[in-house]
Amino acid sequence: MGYYDQDYESNQPKKKKGNRIGWFAAGLVGAVLGGLLVIFAIPTLSNLDFLPYDMNLSGNDNESSTGTTRDTSGPVKNVSVDVNTAITDIVDQVSDAVVGVVNLQEAGFWNETGEAGTGSGVIYKKEGKNAFVVTNHHVIAGASEVEISLSDGTRVPAEILGSDELTDLAVLRMSSEKIDKVAEFGDSDKVKPGEPVIAIGNPLGLQFSGSVTQGIISGTERAIPIDENGDGQVDWNAEVLQTDAAINPGNSGGALINMDGKVIGINSMKIAQSAVEGIGLSIPSNHAIPIIDDLEKYSEVRRPYMGIGMRSLNEVSSYHVEQTLKLPKEIEAGIVVMSVDPISPAHQAGLKELDVITEFAGEKIKDIIELRKVLYKQNIGDTVDFSYYRNGEKQTGKMKLGEQDLIGG
Repeated sequence: MGYYDQDYESNQPKKKKGNRIGWFAAGLVGAVLGGLLVIFAIPTLSNLDFLPYDMNLSGNDNESSTGTTRDTSGPVKNVSVDVNTAITDIVDQVSDAVVGVVNLQEAGFWNETGEAGTGSGVIYKKEGKNAFVVTNHHVIAGASEVEISLSDGTRVPAEILGSDELTDLAVLRMSSEKIDKVAEFGDSDKVKPGEPVIAIGNPLGLQFSGSVTQGIISGTERAIPIDENGDGQVDWNAEVLQTDAAINPGNSGGALINMDGKVIGINSMKIAQSAVEGIGLSIPSNHAIPIIDDLEKYSEVRRPYMGIGMRSLNEVSSYHVEQTLKLPKEIEAGIVVMSVDPISPAHQAGLKELDVITEFAGEKIKDIIELRKVLYKQNIGDTVDFSYYRNGEKQTGKMKLGEQDLIGG
């Protein structure tokens, strides 16, 4: 019951067929006569106001049911659809500024160079005879030479000015002779979830160069754990934009663009898990710009430096928390100082081994990642207040931050 099957046959006996031709002819004639009667009767009934609605059969349809007048005089026109939409305008504006980045490495007995990989990059500045490209660190990692592949297929050699593994950004310099278009950065702090975006890059290599995908901002301020030195411990939480615009291998270093045609992110990572699709990640432009400036000027990122070896308190056993560090029971988060570099800012501030830092620059410190996040917001040369515990007693201090290009505290 409840299913229809055209091949279903009933088991009930079939009735004999009678003479149906006569009945069919009579029904057809009746239907025709009834239809003609209705056609001729409706205008008369309408004029006599017997119908509950007005029948306008004169062909003069100049008045709508709402009482507004519309003009139907004039010839019928074909409608032409303009495909020159905002998206195609943006692509035309920006696509030539998104280039391919070719990583060339020496290999073989004769140390010949060959392609080790390709990615994408964004031309963000043209200055005199030079043009500058931002890409990802992992795109050019290990390269002995780098080439830029322009939109017309021309390859131009490039120089690596600087690279930062922690933020996965690198800056290249090339000749500006063939460069006509430069991308403009937008304000990534104003980006909102649901906002439409476009990703441009070279997925799966240069054979798909200049590929365009569209999506939305799925989330902002996403924290992605980074294990910089491969020791299985998280060294940094990268804050990224999440988008569902397709970002595949080769898109790394390409541009994430808003509807104003401005770059709001540098596409970096793809969560490559079989159970996850539609999650692309992009470094926000406001985070990238100061890193780019440092790499361009100093070939490295200038970060504040404390000069300590450290360990998160939540990684220490409860025995050592009580017996070795002698912390009060209410202290559950902080940084344990494992070593102090000689003549470092931490040494000059009076920190010693087994001190536990709980506040830094006015913010509570939960673990190493939190400390780095607060530390890297400061400027080299700033003096910051901090709180710490020594032998169970709370103390305070001041520290003038130095400079070191290595990752650490």
